[in-house]
Amino acid sequence: MFASILLLLQLILALPVQTYSQTNSSQATVLCIPGQCLQGYSNITIGATLSASGAASPLHLLPGQYTSTTNPQALHDLLTSSSATLSPSPGFSNSTSITLPLNLALQPGFAQFSDSLYAGQSAFTALPTSINATTSTTTITAKSLFISTDTILTLNSSSGRLIIWDSIPDISQLPSSSSSLSLFSIESTSCSPTCSSSGLCTAAGTCLCPPNFSGNSCESCASGFFGSTCQACPSDCDSCDDGINGSGRCLKPKISGDPSTCNCLNGQCGSDGTCSCNAGFVKADNGTQCAKCSQGFFLTSTGDCQVCQLGCSQCTDGTGVCTVCSQGFTQNTSDKTKCVPPTSSTTSGQVCPDGSFANGASCSTCADACSTCTGGTSNDCIVCKQGTFLFNGVCVSADGNGVCQGTGGLVADNNKKECDTCGAKCTACQIPNFNVGSTIDQLQCTACLPGSFLSNGTCVASCPTGTFVSPKDNSTCQACDSSCSTCTGSSSFCLTCPSPSLSTPTGTCVSTCPSGTFSSSGTCLPCHPDCATCSGPSFNQCSACPADRPVLSSGRCVSSCGKAQFNSNGGCQNCDASCATCSGSGANNCLSCPNDQVLNGGTCLTSSCTHNTTLVPGLGVCLSDLINIPAPAQTSASPLPSVTGIDTPTTAPPATTKKTLKWWQILLMALGCAFIFIAFIWCCRRRTRKRRAQKTQMFSQGEIMPRRREVGWKWWLQNLFTRKKVTVTVLPHHYDAHEYQRSVQGGDLKMNHLGSPEERRREVEDENEADLVELIGSYRYPTPKASQTHFPHNPPPSPPPRNQYLDVPEATSRTNLLEVPSTRPTRPNRPARPLSLLSAPSIYSQMTGMPRKIPEPRQPVRARESDTSRFSLSTLSSEDRVVVAPNAQGKGKQKKNLFW
Repeated sequence: MFASILLLLQLILALPVQTYSQTNSSQATVLCIPGQCLQGYSNITIGATLSASGAASPLHLLPGQYTSTTNPQALHDLLTSSSATLSPSPGFSNSTSITLPLNLALQPGFAQFSDSLYAGQSAFTALPTSINATTSTTTITAKSLFISTDTILTLNSSSGRLIIWDSIPDISQLPSSSSSLSLFSIESTSCSPTCSSSGLCTAAGTCLCPPNFSGNSCESCASGFFGSTCQACPSDCDSCDDGINGSGRCLKPKISGDPSTCNCLNGQCGSDGTCSCNAGFVKADNGTQCAKCSQGFFLTSTGDCQVCQLGCSQCTDGTGVCTVCSQGFTQNTSDKTKCVPPTSSTTSGQVCPDGSFANGASCSTCADACSTCTGGTSNDCIVCKQGTFLFNGVCVSADGNGVCQGTGGLVADNNKKECDTCGAKCTACQIPNFNVGSTIDQLQCTACLPGSFLSNGTCVASCPTGTFVSPKDNSTCQACDSSCSTCTGSSSFCLTCPSPSLSTPTGTCVSTCPSGTFSSSGTCLPCHPDCATCSGPSFNQCSACPADRPVLSSGRCVSSCGKAQFNSNGGCQNCDASCATCSGSGANNCLSCPNDQVLNGGTCLTSSCTHNTTLVPGLGVCLSDLINIPAPAQTSASPLPSVTGIDTPTTAPPATTKKTLKWWQILLMALGCAFIFIAFIWCCRRRTRKRRAQKTQMFSQGEIMPRRREVGWKWWLQNLFTRKKVTVTVLPHHYDAHEYQRSVQGGDLKMNHLGSPEERRREVEDENEADLVELIGSYRYPTPKASQTHFPHNPPPSPPPRNQYLDVPEATSRTNLLEVPSTRPTRPNRPARPLSLLSAPSIYSQMTGMPRKIPEPRQPVRARESDTSRFSLSTLSSEDRVVVAPNAQGKGKQKKNLFW
């Protein structure tokens, strides 16, 4: 009664019943978690010990994430010390060096400690990494358990199976019914979906399958394997009832000499890989062995090669119509499959009867084996006597089963009087009780090629319904028992049963499917090994679960429910709201608690942490409960060492971290680059337009800018220190054909430097344009008089000076006018011609010596000479340009070109 009252008071005051204390073997230590350190006495062993040369005391680190900015200062100094070393406990990283950030975490598995609160001796059990590494059922004697992330333990207890998801600081605080614990299994929870019972979930989140298993969850067998353990099919079977639901019974036995193994169609493969064809077959044109009928045989609609009629050496496939008759034979007009033998006549014209042949002037008797013949030997038979049959030109006898003697298995045909083949798949045949009246339709196969099965005297690809392949020879079809519709292996092992019975995996016929099977098309098929009962063959079609996977969840049988659930008769129920995990319903069956509560006898109570501490994440206990901190006035046999910086926040500058640009920063940078690029293009285009406009204005004024290749660096240097630019003006003159002809005849030519192809191209363009301008200028002349006409006997008057066409004073023609001299030489004894006239007289005047009777053709003259020509000045060659310097007044006014 008093205990009940005490428990009620504790619940009301929210005080934990459990008061943790350390044993007398506790040692002075500094216990740290990220952000806080406490100095006191403890014998805790979980985590790692951090030490450095010159440090006042080592620090014991509990699991967590440590960085260079982790508080307090003492922890920071040791973490960033160049001589810092780490001594981890079992299950933690074996590395003694420190690399920040330091993630101190348990490897996949669990650690158990001999004392509560993760103290005392410790041992680590790793998560299995191979199928063979099975976890044996061992008794748990530890008093506390620490479990890694994404790992669960399955423990057997006196009250049933416990699923442990979180660490247990004190096993004695589990529900009272949880005693006599033993480890059943340890597995990872990283796999989604969970692995089947055959698979092993690894820490990487993948299912590790045993040999011969397949599927992402190891839920099926590879081809050629069957059963829950995926064992191999029988060695003497090419295929069996495989799969994880399969029975393993042989469906197709191995065949010795199977034709398919040596590219053989109607023959048998030898041990050396060669193919022996049945009678009448040869190699086909496509390379397939025994796929074509030899000469003298034709292919029937059933795929057999039969011999052609007597006297026919070649006939058509399908119909047997003879296309080539033997020598002396002619085709039968009424039956084109046959050939008519030649008549045997003596020299006197006498026709010899059957059984004889013409021998000169008389008829001689045929050989005993021949009914009709062409000669006296047995090889000259046309038709054999009754009871014998023609084979390769020789008459042979047949036995009581109609088999021709010495033919390798050919059968006698009374209709054709020949030995014919048995069939494409038959290696031996007979006609039972063979006599004169027997027909070829009575033929029965007695042996078949490998891969074919003998059924009722015929060779078939598979045994018909109601029969099975005899295991004695694997080539004969035998009838099933009357209780079976179909069977295999034996006449009583039923594959299907007469309706409404159902066949079972054991080969019996039942009215309802037994447990562990499901009905499908009149057959009871086994469930997946994960299921106790099912509605289909898959591992997610379970309707009830076995004991080792008791939880049914979404059609799957799994070992446990979710973290906040418990198993209740194969279904999952939610835990009480006060529990993080539980073993049953109610608030007193908790196995672990939320972050702000601690476990006490299966109940979660509010934690009562001291010294400004909180619950350590993942440990389920307060930091102050893991260490005994003496009171200031308390004396101790082993005084605590003086450690500075335990309560001081770290002053280390924050570690520089590489910032990642956000999407909008990247977008702004891209837009800025695009704007700069567009602005650059705009400026270039604007500069180009301005230069084009400047050139257009100069063109309209008859000016051009000098080119770099024409003026060079001296011109640019002159313009750099001169306020006014020297303008180049081009004054074209006419083209004189006579002067050009004289220059060509005189041979006064100069070889100019060609320069680069680009320069040469520009020079050619300039010369062409100059010629055009000169041609236009040559048409601008005053109306000539008759006396000025060019005739061979009437020399023209002397032309005016060249300067008269330039509107420049004569006095300044030498000093102020720079004229580019012409390279055209003057032909001696030739009177000069005015530049304003045409360059040559007409052809009529030159040939007859008479003046033209019509006026010379003229170019229309513009109304105003000041109009600008539509031709650019830049089109003139360099030798036709004249530079006009400024006038005497210094105004730099240029004279107008007479031609523009």
